[in-house]
Amino acid sequence: MRFAIAAALALLIVAPATAHEYKLGDIEIVHPWARATPAGASVAVGYIKALRNGGAEDALVGVSADVATKAQVHETKTESGVMAMRPVASLTLAAKASLELKPGGAHIMFTGLKAPFKPGDKIEATLTFAHAGSVKVYFLVEAVGAAEPGAMGDMPGMEMK
Repeated sequence: MRFAIAAALALLIVAPATAHEYKLGDIEIVHPWARATPAGASVAVGYIKALRNGGAEDALVGVSADVATKAQVHETKTESGVMAMRPVASLTLAAKASLELKPGGAHIMFTGLKAPFKPGDKIEATLTFAHAGSVKVYFLVEAVGAAEPGAMGDMPGMEMK
């Protein structure tokens, strides 16, 4: 038992979990992730956190991915007690602020999946911002129904199965 605890602590010290990040000018995209899909599913969702470290306001205006026939920015709203997801033209990223796409809120919707999303997969996509342009990112696929990205999902040298 002591060996297992010591090994776990050593792993944390040697290879701390760090989010994968992407830069596009003064925009930083932190830990894009998606949920795995159940067998036969034709849609999947993805999430990001975008940080605007300066400059003027920008907006996430599009997403594309070869793994699906369509990828869109969606917003979740509750109207008259009914939750609905709808595509939106853009999501604003204010200057020196953040924009978080997360479960229950705004998200990326991948429709017409060409293959299921499996835990540990890396899904390539391109995010497009109104002013900053486009950046290629990889969404790490977490478990079906995950509420947030796993703490050990992208540790260097670790392989997800």
